[in-house]
Amino acid sequence: MTRVELYNQKPKQFSWKGLFFFILMSLIIAAGFIFFHYYDQSSIKIEAPSENLGQKVVIELPNGQKVYTYDKLIYEKNGKTYYKGERNTIDLTGGTVAYEEWK
Repeated sequence: MTRVELYNQKPKQFSWKGLFFFILMSLIIAAGFIFFHYYDQSSIKIEAPSENLGQKVVIELPNGQKVYTYDKLIYEKNGKTYYKGERNTIDLTGGTVAYEEWK
């Protein structure tokens, strides 16, 4: 019998230590990820400050359109009424302001 045949007929040895080590390391890594995810979600909370925009206002323009906004977003400059939004400014001159509740 040749050496190759002799080697192939031997039963393969199975390492329980390697399997145990692999399972143990997998559990430790999974527990680390779970702990990090929980810690990451609970430690950082960013809350925007509450902004008081005033009363709700409906402005009816001369052409019949209505603008729903808040009282503090409207200002007057040089006899004209303006709406100051986040990205734009709208001229509301000639419109009638009514303090109404709207949704």
